[in-house]
Amino acid sequence: MSRKQSAMPSSRSVLALIPVVALAALNGGCSAIDRLVSVGEKPKLAAIENPTAKPGYKPVQMPMPTPQPASYSPNSLWRNGSRAFFKDQRAQQVGDILTVAVKITDNASIANETQRSRDNSENAQIDSFFGKTKLPILNKDLPVNLLTADSTASSDGKGSINREETLQTNVAAVVTQVLPNGNLVIEGKQEIRLNSEMRELLVAGIARPEDIESDNTIELPKIAEARVAYGGRGQITDVQQQRYGQQVMDVLLPF
Repeated sequence: MSRKQSAMPSSRSVLALIPVVALAALNGGCSAIDRLVSVGEKPKLAAIENPTAKPGYKPVQMPMPTPQPASYSPNSLWRNGSRAFFKDQRAQQVGDILTVAVKITDNASIANETQRSRDNSENAQIDSFFGKTKLPILNKDLPVNLLTADSTASSDGKGSINREETLQTNVAAVVTQVLPNGNLVIEGKQEIRLNSEMRELLVAGIARPEDIESDNTIELPKIAEARVAYGGRGQITDVQQQRYGQQVMDVLLPF
């Protein structure tokens, strides 16, 4: 009976564990405390704050057109260069924004097979030497087989590719340069963070103003020198990739 009582924790030991648990929660970070405080409550909306007052804020610097002074025509209610009132709202100068419709559906199936084989056989014989069947001076019989050689070579190579890629999304791009012929150099980047995973989409290329639709969108196939990069980084991406040591060994090991 005494053994059972000693095995059960006393109230003093339970009370002594409370500070230890609280200290472990503090070491885990403030997020654990916030979760404990908000148990049974609805998530609260964050207050609207001035983003420029937050620590680590850096102003954005983007390519901008050369500022032009506003000029007004006589007897006119609108100034020259205004971007409204029957003016084309499509991107046309540095700093303008347009939407790139990315729709990629790529299917490729390639299979190659090459087979090659070759057999070679060489056989040289001497029956007589200047009408004699024996070697001069040595007085020995001539060798019947002077040279015999056989060689065989064969190769068999096979290769196949089966690829299927689908990507459909929209991304806003900024005009970074206007070429002398009027074409627009555009570039857009989009980042989406979900939990601990970051998804990135990059689109760049050269577009003609004539290919921009009336709603200020352009399709990817109409962009010359198009560069599209879609990928991610985070915990899931790190697990899916080989470790750096394995990648180095794959490059260095000859077999």
